[in-house]
Amino acid sequence: MNTKRPRWWPRSMASRLYLIIFSGLLLAHVLSFALMFYERYQSATTVMLNTLERDVGTSVAVIDGLPAAERPAWLSRFARDNYVFVLGPGEHGVPLVTERSRAVMKMIEREAGAGYKVHGDTISMSPERYQIHFILHDGSTLTLVVTPRGIVPVADWLPFVFVLQLVLLLVCTWFAVRFATRPLAHLAQAAEAIRPGTDGPRMSQDGPTEVAQAATAFNEMQDRIGRYLKERLHILASISHDLQTPITRMRLRAESLDGSPERDRLLNDLQEMQHLVREGVAYARSAHGGSEVPVRIDPSDFLESIVFDYQDMGQPVTLDGRIKGHATVRQQALRRVLGNLIDNALKYAGAAEVGLARDGVDGLRITVADRGPGIPEDKLDEVLQPFYRLEGSRNRDTGGAGLGLAIATQLIRSTGGDLRLANREGGGLIATLTLP
Repeated sequence: MNTKRPRWWPRSMASRLYLIIFSGLLLAHVLSFALMFYERYQSATTVMLNTLERDVGTSVAVIDGLPAAERPAWLSRFARDNYVFVLGPGEHGVPLVTERSRAVMKMIEREAGAGYKVHGDTISMSPERYQIHFILHDGSTLTLVVTPRGIVPVADWLPFVFVLQLVLLLVCTWFAVRFATRPLAHLAQAAEAIRPGTDGPRMSQDGPTEVAQAATAFNEMQDRIGRYLKERLHILASISHDLQTPITRMRLRAESLDGSPERDRLLNDLQEMQHLVREGVAYARSAHGGSEVPVRIDPSDFLESIVFDYQDMGQPVTLDGRIKGHATVRQQALRRVLGNLIDNALKYAGAAEVGLARDGVDGLRITVADRGPGIPEDKLDEVLQPFYRLEGSRNRDTGGAGLGLAIATQLIRSTGGDLRLANREGGGLIATLTLP
C-alpha cells in the first residue's frame, strides 16, 4: 500500500532526523520554560499579595494615628506602583466585579481589622481599577485606589538566555545529525564510485558498531562483485578460445569444398559466429577498462589523430572545436569508445561530426554527431544495453551483434565518465561523452 508523503515532510534522512530531534528538544525546552514561568508567576503573585496586605494594613494604621492636618503630606510616602492612598470617599463605583479584587479586599480587611469597616467598589475594567475604603477612628474616610499590573516573574535578561539556548540547540542538533548520517553519505558515495573492473573506494571500518558492520559488508560486497566479474571474463575468454579452434577447422573444411551456394552460406555463418565470439569477449573485457594506466594527453591533438586516420581512409569525418591544456585519460579505452561511435555514425548516416569542448572547469566533453535516421526517444537508453538492436535482422553488416554501444558505454563508465545519446534538431543523433 503506497502512502503519500506530506509536502512538509523532508525527503532526506538527515533533514527528517533533524526535524524530529529538534522538535522534540524544542518542545521539552518550551515546556520546561513554561512550567518555570508558571511556578514563578504563582510564587510572585503569592508574595505580592502577602506584601500588599501587610503594607496596606501598616499604612492604614500609621495614617489613622496621624493628626488630620498631617495626613496629606504622608500619603505619597505610602504610594506604590500599583496603588495609592487618597483622602475622602474617592470616585463613584460599582460593587467589585472580579474575584481577584474581592480576594484582595478580604485579605486587607483581615489584616487591617474589622474596626475600619472595609468595603470596596470597581471604578473601571479597561484598565481594571478598584477602590477599597476605610473608615478611620475619627470618622474620616481613607480610600485605597488599586491598579493591578501584570506580573513579570522573570528577569529582563532571561529571554536573551532563552534565545541563546535555542541557537545552541540548533547547532548541537545539526552536529549530532550530521555526525550520525555522515557514514551513510560516505556509503552512498562509495556505492556510486563503484565501476566494473576497478577497485572502488574501501569503506573505513572504524566508528560505531553499526557503521563498522555496514562498512565490512560493503567491502565484502565489492570483493564478491570483483570476483564475479573476473569469473565472467575468464569464462568468456575460455569459451572464445575453445570455440575459435573448431570454427577455424570448420572454415578450412568448408573452403575445401567445391564452390556452391551452400558453401558460401556456411562460410558466412562461420564468419558471423566468429564475430559474435569476438564481440562477446570484447564486451567482457570492456568492463575492465579502468585497469588501464591513465596518461596525460592533449585532447585536441588526440582527436585530430583519430579524425585524420578516418580521413586518410576516405571517410567523411570532421572535427569541430579545440581546447587548450591537457587531460589525463585512459587513452586506449577512449580510442575504442570513439571508434565505436564514429563507426556507427558512418554506418547509419555516412558521415560523422566530432566536437570537443570543456565541461565545467575541469571536465571534458566530446560529441559524435550525425544526420542519420536517429533513434526513437523511448529507445535511447535501451540501445546502450548489450545485445539490443533496433533492426530485426541479425546480419552483422546492418544490425551487428548489438554490442557496439554497450561496449562503448561500459568502457567509458569504467573510466569514470558517462555516455548519453540524444536526437539532434533537424534529424540525426548526437552521442555525448563526459570525462572528469
